[in-house]
Amino acid sequence: MPAIAPNPPSPSLPQRVLLVENSRAFVQAVAQAIEQQLELPVTVASTLAEARAALAAHDDWFLVLTGLVLADGDHEAVVDCFLGRELPTVVVSGVYDEELRERLLRRQIIDFVLKNTPGSLDYIVWLVQRLERNRRISALVVDDSPSARAHAGLLLELFGYRVVQAPDGDRALAAVEADQSIRLAIVDQEMPGMQGIELTRRLRALRARDRMAVIGVSGRDDPGLVARFLKNGANDFLRKPYSREEFFCRVSQNVDQLELIGSLQDLATRDFLTGLPNRRHFLDQAERLVPRMRDVRQPLAMVMLDLDHFKHVNDTWGHETGDRALRAVASAISAHARPQDHIARFGGEEFCMLLPGLEGQALHDHLEDLRLRVEDLRLPVEHGELRLSVSIGACNARIGDTLHSLLAEADRRLYLAKAGGRNRVVDAG
Repeated sequence: MPAIAPNPPSPSLPQRVLLVENSRAFVQAVAQAIEQQLELPVTVASTLAEARAALAAHDDWFLVLTGLVLADGDHEAVVDCFLGRELPTVVVSGVYDEELRERLLRRQIIDFVLKNTPGSLDYIVWLVQRLERNRRISALVVDDSPSARAHAGLLLELFGYRVVQAPDGDRALAAVEADQSIRLAIVDQEMPGMQGIELTRRLRALRARDRMAVIGVSGRDDPGLVARFLKNGANDFLRKPYSREEFFCRVSQNVDQLELIGSLQDLATRDFLTGLPNRRHFLDQAERLVPRMRDVRQPLAMVMLDLDHFKHVNDTWGHETGDRALRAVASAISAHARPQDHIARFGGEEFCMLLPGLEGQALHDHLEDLRLRVEDLRLPVEHGELRLSVSIGACNARIGDTLHSLLAEADRRLYLAKAGGRNRVVDAG
C-alpha cells in the first residue's frame, strides 16, 4: 500500500466525507485517520435518519462510507439512500457475503470493503485519498467501439476521473496535445487506421512515462501482444473482458506510480523547507535559459537576494523562528514572481531569481516592489512581532556573459547592497 502523505485538498471541490456506521470504535478510527492524514472533514451518523439530516445540512459531499447494519434500514434502503442522491458510495461491511457483494457492485457502488481484515483501515484511507485526487486527473479512453468506450468511461467516472473519449488515434493525439491534465490513457489495440501499439508509441513522443500512464487493452488471445505494448511505451495491459475491480486496481496502481515519481522528483528538485526549487534545479534551468535569451538578444536579469540579519534572528528567537522567516520570505518571492520567472532558494538565507524580459527602470521597480513586500511582513514572536528585510543585487546579461559570470556579478551587487546599509536594491554600479 502506498504511503499516505498529507495532500491539502482543493477548496473548489466538495470535500466532506459522510461516515455512516454504528460501531463507535470503527467510526473513531476511520474518522480520525481521514481527518488527520488527508485533512478532509468527516461527518458521522449512526442511523439513516441521522445520515439524511446530515445530507440536508450540507451540500459539499464528496464521498459516503457506509455500513449495512443500521437500526432503521436494511441493505437496500441504505444503498438507495445514497445512490438515489448520486453520491459516490463505498460500502464497508463486517461480513463477507459474495452474493450481496456482487449485487451491490452491480448497483454502481465504488467498492465493497471488509472492515475487520488486517490492513482494512489503511486501505480505506488510501481509497479515500485516491478518489479525492482522481478528481484532478483527466483520463483518455481510445477505442473505436462506442460501447467499449462508454463502458471504460463510466468506470473511470465512477472512480472520480474526468473522462475524455476518442474513437481513433488521430483524435487521441489531438486530445493529449490540447489537455495537459490527461495523466492516463486506456488504449485499445484493434482500431482502424492507427492501431493501439502505434498510438502508444506516438503518445510517448508527446508525454513521457513520468507524466502519463498508458494501459493497453485487447480482446485478442495473442501471447506477444503484451510485450509489444510494453516495448512501445505502455505501462500496463488489460485483457478484455476485464472485471471492474481489476480495472480499478490496474488504473489506481499506475496513477499511484505517477504520483510517486512526481514526489521523488520534488524531493530532488525542491527545497524541503520553503518548497521553492533548489539550487541544483535552478542552475539546470539557468544553463539552458541564459544562452537561449542571449542568442535572441532578449533582456535577462540575474538576481541574488539575502535575508538581512538572519543570524541575529536565529540567535535571538531560535531556529524555528528562523525557519518561519525563511518560509515567509519564500512565499513573498513566489507571490511576486511572474509565470516566466525562475526562482530558487540558493542556500541558507540566500535566494536567486532569473527574470526574462526585464532591464533598466522596469527591473529596478520590480525588485523594489519585492523589497517592500518583504518589508511589510510581520512575524509574530513572543511579546511582539518580527519585521523582516532583504538586500537585493541584480545585473543584466551582456554579450559574452556566462551563467557563472552572471551569478558572480549579481552576488557582487548583493554585497554592495548589504555594505550600503541593507534593505535596498543595487542593480547598477
